[in-house]
Amino acid sequence: MNLPLLAELFAVISPIVICAAVGYGWARSPLEFPGDFVRRVVMWIGTPCLILATLDQVEIPSALLLQTGAAAVTVVAITAVAFSILLRGMSLDRASYLPPLLFPNCGNMGLPVALFAFGDTGLALALAFYVAMTLMHFTVGVVISVGWGQIGQVLRTPVVWAALLAITLHLTGVSLPRWTANTFSLLGGMTIPLMLITLGVSLASIRIHGMGHALLLSTLRLLGGALAGLLVASLFSLEGVAKSVVILQAAMPAAVLNYMLALQHGRAAREVAGIVVVSTLLSFITLPLLLAWLLP
Repeated sequence: MNLPLLAELFAVISPIVICAAVGYGWARSPLEFPGDFVRRVVMWIGTPCLILATLDQVEIPSALLLQTGAAAVTVVAITAVAFSILLRGMSLDRASYLPPLLFPNCGNMGLPVALFAFGDTGLALALAFYVAMTLMHFTVGVVISVGWGQIGQVLRTPVVWAALLAITLHLTGVSLPRWTANTFSLLGGMTIPLMLITLGVSLASIRIHGMGHALLLSTLRLLGGALAGLLVASLFSLEGVAKSVVILQAAMPAAVLNYMLALQHGRAAREVAGIVVVSTLLSFITLPLLLAWLLP
């Protein structure tokens, strides 16, 4: 038994489990959790500030950040083809079931795992993957679910504009003033804990429906995502932390946002909720195994 590796895995996974457990316990208590307010704070303030602060602090070639974002887009493209074929063979509605298979939780879970496993460099690369995946979710994901009618909402997402600004500053070599960087760092620091607590609250409030399909599709999400990440990392000739982050982010469970969008657009919300919950629970088994392979 490799005790140092077990200790390292525990150090990576335990903060995530504990923070999510705090949210789960909160949801089960008489205390009210202001979910909408927290989500708005995270999406409109916390995550944009985290992106700007992180990309300002780390020294990573801009080409690698762009390559990681392109890898995320390629992962979606590959899995879209593979999962569409599988859903057709299973006679399941693509508009309902394809989004939770395509779009992993590379925000609430992916960012903290990348941070604890690979430090600030891992977080920066994970943010590049997350931003690209968010763009795909609010464009491709919305088109799959409801068509082109609501595609304009991507332009109202602060995360997108923060990413564009951060990449521009990174490409031009412009650093933020110290007071600005400190402010963004302070505000961005609340993002990951709030994401994990919100994840726990969401898991406590979502009910599983159709356990058989949920288990099968959750397994496809986790294993298919990992294989797609490995394939794309090879196609892009990624090495080291970049390769690990792409595989890790691609192998995350289904994002909670899939359930929110399914509920909003009337797309088998209970079934999607089952995929979100089951894939998240399974990920507490698969992620340690994946990290044992990826960690140096």
